[in-house]
Amino acid sequence: MKRLKTFVIWFWNSWGREIAIVLAIMIPFRSSIADWNHVPTGSMKPTVLEGDRVFVNKLAYDLKVPLTTWHIAEWGDPQRGDIVVFYSPADGKRLVKRVIGVPGDVIGMQNNRLILNGQPAEYGHLESGAIEGIPAEERHNHLFAAEILENEIHPVMMTPNRPAMRSFGPVTVPEGQYLALGDNRDNSADSRVFGFVDRSQIVGKVPTVVASFDRDNFYLPRRKRWLKELP
Repeated sequence: MKRLKTFVIWFWNSWGREIAIVLAIMIPFRSSIADWNHVPTGSMKPTVLEGDRVFVNKLAYDLKVPLTTWHIAEWGDPQRGDIVVFYSPADGKRLVKRVIGVPGDVIGMQNNRLILNGQPAEYGHLESGAIEGIPAEERHNHLFAAEILENEIHPVMMTPNRPAMRSFGPVTVPEGQYLALGDNRDNSADSRVFGFVDRSQIVGKVPTVVASFDRDNFYLPRRKRWLKELP
């Protein structure tokens, strides 16, 4: 016991104090101010790829008590088109999806075409640079488009040969709730599966890819995606 006590005192005086200070700063910082989120699936392709590490701005909408979802103050709400991180209503896992419906919106989908407040979304040509992260040999399996919802434009991807939920609603988004979908419409477990997302479960906004690693190529870095702003 004496040796253990001596070691603990030595460790605290040598490294422990500094480590404790760093943790005391970093844990609340990552919990309430800014964080990064690893993306393990392709549900947000072509916008976000498997292996991306995205920046999460936790001050985009509010300030929370560290290590909780309790709001101290709110100064904004997620907007249609925002990419957000939230806790899944199904199992509590952190997910990255795009906000499609805000409180009061009436949202429906017919054969992968969104209908917002009675108006069908428009779809346009997507520039080749938006799909450069999709391997060339895989692109023929998918359809790509720029989805236009009012004044918000973002890329989407469809896979015609894959069974998927391509139609739903219309449904009205309740107060304090949001409807979130993946940009990879035919391969995303989102609000079509687990329903609306409560405002309190939204962690923050995702504006940027911090770093990216190709898991299919020995996790080599995708340098072109580092610090890439997201549409």
